[in-house]
Amino acid sequence: MALPIYGYMRIATDADCPAETERVTAELETFARQEGFSLEDVFIEHLGAKNPAFDGLIERLKRSETRNVLVPSLWHFARLPGLQEAMRQHIQSETGAHVWVVQGKRW
Repeated sequence: MALPIYGYMRIATDADCPAETERVTAELETFARQEGFSLEDVFIEHLGAKNPAFDGLIERLKRSETRNVLVPSLWHFARLPGLQEAMRQHIQSETGAHVWVVQGKRW
C-alpha cells in the first residue's frame, strides 16, 4: 500500500489557469506514484486568496497521519532561497513532515 502524500503548488498569476494546474498536478502524481506514494490532495496557492493554501496544508498535516509533502520546486514556496528554506523548515518543525521536491528528478 502506498504512503499518502500531499501536494502543494503556487499559481503565480491572478488568472485561473486550469491547464497549468492540471499539468503540474499530473507531474506531482507521476512523481508520487514512482516514489511509492499516493497523492491524496493538492493545496493550490492563488495570489490574493483570503485563505492561504499553505496554512491549510499545515493544518491538514497536523490533523492527519500523513508526513510527506510534495512540491514541484522550491519556487512554489517562495522566490527567495532563504524564504524557501524557512517554509520547508516550518513544515518539518510544525508537523514532522518531509518535503519532497520534483525539480531535477528524471523519470
